[in-house]
Amino acid sequence: MASAAASAAAVGTLAAPVEQLRHLAVELRLLLPGVRVGEARETTKEFNREAFWRRLNEAAVTVSGEATALTEAFSRLPLPSPQETQMFCEQVHAAIKAIIAAYYSLPKDQGITLRKLVRSATLDIVDGMAQLVEVLFVTPAQSPENSDLISCNSVWVACQQVPRIPRDNKAAALSMLTKSVDFVKDAHEEMEQAVEECDPYSGLLNDTEEDSSDNRGEEEDEVLGCPNNRDSYWSEEDQELIVPCLALVRASRACLKKIRISVAENGKKEQVAQLDDIVDISDEISPSVDDLALSIYPPMCHLTVQINSSG
Repeated sequence: MASAAASAAAVGTLAAPVEQLRHLAVELRLLLPGVRVGEARETTKEFNREAFWRRLNEAAVTVSGEATALTEAFSRLPLPSPQETQMFCEQVHAAIKAIIAAYYSLPKDQGITLRKLVRSATLDIVDGMAQLVEVLFVTPAQSPENSDLISCNSVWVACQQVPRIPRDNKAAALSMLTKSVDFVKDAHEEMEQAVEECDPYSGLLNDTEEDSSDNRGEEEDEVLGCPNNRDSYWSEEDQELIVPCLALVRASRACLKKIRISVAENGKKEQVAQLDDIVDISDEISPSVDDLALSIYPPMCHLTVQINSSG
């Protein structure tokens, strides 16, 4: 009898399902900062690569399954009972903790670049699950075709990316270098396209000339906001400066391609630190190219372009 009474009292203290989901979302969000800065767990055991990837993949599958179960349970009426909700929340929390623990088990000596990719995948999974839970407690008992399924889908997508993560630091380095090459390639093509178009405001400028032919003065045009103040198009000096900027971006792209080829052909999996150094240096090129590409658009500040081209 006493046991039954204690059980009944415990049931009575459980929060409502929606409140339990709210609390779970907060707990998941609190895990994110730790994952971003967390270090690998020290261990005396020899690292078993196959066991690690098996553990990480299984953890991702579990998280995906819990996301599906949670969505199905809270996408229809009646909502789960407080006891059932508690079970769902505990299982979700345990699944998330398991995949975080799997990430922490990847030693630094396996490569910083590889750890960054695994960390990014882990963060996407935790963040995706937190988004799902937040949607469910804000709009419970909605159709799975609505926003809750979209959030759940982000969890699925993140979990499905885990098997696609490179399996060693050389493969991880090549993946990052490929992204850098593609990024610089896109920036270069956008710059070339902008130069080909030369003046995206040419139509407005023609209108200005026509208005001027109607004996409207330059001062009147400026009052009306016409782009005759060189703030919306390239001057001849601007266009001359674009040429070396394009050459610099083209050279950056060629350099990254050569680095990628060199790593692919000559890099060794055992050269973990060297590969990390190469990726770190290459990672500085893409943002610099992005800054340079953005600075050439009108109105162009020559000093900014000079700073970005020398960064």
